[in-house]
Amino acid sequence: MMNKESVSVVILNWNGAEMLRKFLPSVVKYSPEATVIVADNGSTDNSLEILQKEFPMVEVMAFDQNYGFAEGYNKALAQVETTYTVLLNSDVEVTEGWLQPLLTFMEKHPEAAACQPKLLNYNHKEKFEYAGACGGFLDSLGYPYCRGRIMSMVEKDEGQYDGEPVPVFWATGAALFARTRIYNKVGGLDARFFAHQEEIDFCWRLKSRGYGVWCVPQSVVYHLGGATLDTHNPRKTFLNFRNNLLMLHKNLPEGRRTGVLAARYFLDYLAALQMLLSGKRKEALAVVRARFDYSRLRHEYAEVRRQNMQAVTVDKIAEQRPSCLLWAYYVKRVRKYSDLK
Repeated sequence: MMNKESVSVVILNWNGAEMLRKFLPSVVKYSPEATVIVADNGSTDNSLEILQKEFPMVEVMAFDQNYGFAEGYNKALAQVETTYTVLLNSDVEVTEGWLQPLLTFMEKHPEAAACQPKLLNYNHKEKFEYAGACGGFLDSLGYPYCRGRIMSMVEKDEGQYDGEPVPVFWATGAALFARTRIYNKVGGLDARFFAHQEEIDFCWRLKSRGYGVWCVPQSVVYHLGGATLDTHNPRKTFLNFRNNLLMLHKNLPEGRRTGVLAARYFLDYLAALQMLLSGKRKEALAVVRARFDYSRLRHEYAEVRRQNMQAVTVDKIAEQRPSCLLWAYYVKRVRKYSDLK
C-alpha cells in the first residue's frame, strides 16, 4: 500500500488559475494516498489565492519567479523527501486508482528509475495524446515517436497497447513517475532547455546509466496538451528543434554524433523550407533561429557533455530505432507504431 511518505504528486503552475480549478480536483480526489504539491512558478494571477481558499489540503511551494518547466521541477524535487515523485502537468485529469499500478510496478522493479501511465487525449478520450501516448521511443536521427503516435498521426486507443508494462526510451513529462533520489542524482531536467524535450534528455541519461524506463498502461490519465503553447506556436517550434539538437549533442557517442548532426543540419533546413512554402513563415524562422541558438550553446555544453559521457555505462540503447523514422513515414507511408519494422 502507498502512503504519503512514499509518493508526492508535484504539479508545476504558472498563471494557470483556471487550469487548477479544472484539473486539480481529480488529482486531489483520486490521489488520497499521496502528498499533492503545487509548485508555483512565480504566478502573477490569482493562483496562490485559489490554492489557499479552494484547495487547503494541497501543499504549496511558491517560487519567486518563472523558472520554466525544467528548472521549476528541479527546484521542487530538491525539496521533496518521498521515495517517489510524479511530475504531473497542470492540464492532466487523472482517473481512480491511477497511482497504484505505477507504484506496484516500481516496487517490483528496483532497476526501473521512471515510468509513465497511458496518456489519452482529454478532448478526444478515445484517442492517444500526442505528448507521450503509450510510451516514447527515438529513431537513429533523434526524432521522437510513441506507441500510439507517429509524427503527427495519433492513433485511436483500441486496447492495442494494453498488455504488460514495456520498456521504452522515454516517458512523458506530462505524467512522469520517478524515483526522487535518482532524479536528483542524474541532474534532473536540463534547466537550459526551459521547456520541451527535457524529459527525453532526462530519460536518455537514465537509460545510458543502466536504469530502466517503462510504460505501465494499467494506469490511465487524460492530457489536454498545448495548455501553455499550442502546436503551431513559433516559440514551441524553436524550443523543440533547438532542444532536440542539444540533446543529441549531449548524449550521442562520439562515433555517431558527427554523422547524425550533419544529417540533421540538412533535414532541419529542409523542414524550414517546407514550412516556408506552406505559408508558415514564423515557424520556418523559428527553425532557423533554433539552429543558430544551438550553434551558440553547444560550446557552452562542452563540459556537460564530457561529464555525461563519463557516466555512460550503456552505449547502445535497445529502444532507439536503428533506422530513420522520416523514411518510414514519408516514403513507406507508415502511420502506426505497430507497422514499424
